[in-house]
Amino acid sequence: MYIDNEDFEKWMEKLSKKLTEIGQDLKSLINTDKVLDDNEKILDNQDLAFLLKVSFRTLQRYRVSGQLPYFTIGKKTYYRANDIRAFVRERADSQIYKQFEKANQLENQP
Repeated sequence: MYIDNEDFEKWMEKLSKKLTEIGQDLKSLINTDKVLDDNEKILDNQDLAFLLKVSFRTLQRYRVSGQLPYFTIGKKTYYRANDIRAFVRERADSQIYKQFEKANQLENQP
């Protein structure tokens, strides 16, 4: 198979952009020790939407309004389990929270 110079240069440019993107993602991963404690659990958007039985758009509204703390690594959004517990406690009565904890086996941490 023959590839002319123009096609090769386009291909190399795409490859270079992708490698740069991967490099930026790796840089953000290097700083995760500042974001997470050793025993802290995190959930991504899909996990949390499934857990809370809400849409991705609803989670976005909570993030934008400042009701739900989050952090990103690369282009992916994550939530700390402790922040989720506090969020659920604020919005639910004690019976609903107990059901949530039992269904999802979340430990009660202060």
